[in-house]
Amino acid sequence: MRTADFDYFLPLELIAQTPSAERDQSRLLVLQRGNGRIAHRHFGALLEYLRPGDLLVLNNSRVIPARLRGVNAKSGGQFEVLLLKENCLNDWWVMLRPGKRARLGTQIIFREANGNVGRVRATVIDKNDEGHRRLRFIGTSNLNESLDTIGEVPLPPYILRTGSGELIQDRKRYQTVYAQSAGSVAAPTAGLHFTQALLDAIRSRGVTVCFLTLHVGLGTFAPVKTETLAAHAMHHERFEVGVETARAINEAKRSSRRIIAVGTTTTRVLESVAAENQGQLIPGAGRTNIFIYPPYQFKIADALLTNFHLPRSTLLMLASAFAAPNETRGRELILSAYAEAVRKRYRFFSYGDAMLIL
Repeated sequence: MRTADFDYFLPLELIAQTPSAERDQSRLLVLQRGNGRIAHRHFGALLEYLRPGDLLVLNNSRVIPARLRGVNAKSGGQFEVLLLKENCLNDWWVMLRPGKRARLGTQIIFREANGNVGRVRATVIDKNDEGHRRLRFIGTSNLNESLDTIGEVPLPPYILRTGSGELIQDRKRYQTVYAQSAGSVAAPTAGLHFTQALLDAIRSRGVTVCFLTLHVGLGTFAPVKTETLAAHAMHHERFEVGVETARAINEAKRSSRRIIAVGTTTTRVLESVAAENQGQLIPGAGRTNIFIYPPYQFKIADALLTNFHLPRSTLLMLASAFAAPNETRGRELILSAYAEAVRKRYRFFSYGDAMLIL
């Protein structure tokens, strides 16, 4: 399939800049993939679509304050750093701007949240073919423990901020209420709509709620730049599936109970592990670069709760595959639903509204 087939028009004003006033008050577009019917609801109505015996699977990765601001120790020039991958203690691959000023050996001093220059420093020690820099940090025993002091919420570039007050609120709202394992540089956004009260209500309906972990990388939002999908090189992300979650999912599949995946990140873990184990979930940790696009036959997920995704993104392609498993017509179903969402003035992307595909 061609990448251009997954383009669509979106008015800029529909890109959500702030979350809904309450997490579970966002809107919910429900797409019945069998007949293409659409219902317009609010997120709390998710309860009406769940049945006793269903299994709801969520990604409990915690977003780290991965955006850092620093100055060139020699020239005083400003740098913005986004942490991408931890190689070992205090050794990270990063995206750094402006990159042309970050030559090997450049030393960077990082600012704290109050704007003052802090103790944490880094030296540029390498550069890769993608233009990312490798930094070695000093002035901290463990950079992860210093991020609350020197880091900011790594909001995607389409969310614009002008004041510190909004960033303080983002620390709470750009994080799921059930986040546990730290490691993501972008939020698993389908989970942002849940409150603890809603999760309790879901459990009271006889639905099992379980968790896995996929640490979301920056590449999850990157548009596909190749002409065809088959030529795209997918990024790797770290995941972990616990013993209890694997057991619950395998038992649900054996008894023909539905698995509802919350988010494309959750779906990628489920399908990646199942693809390597004859349709079974095996507990353990690993890295996945699975790229799901039409046509694809899903092995685990029976329903998908997700947000509205960027044009030409791998997330949009996964949703299109899910809308019509093992067929190519899912693209038309999803783009038609997106066009309806635009007409109805839904809010798009990370802080936007949700979509349930049944």
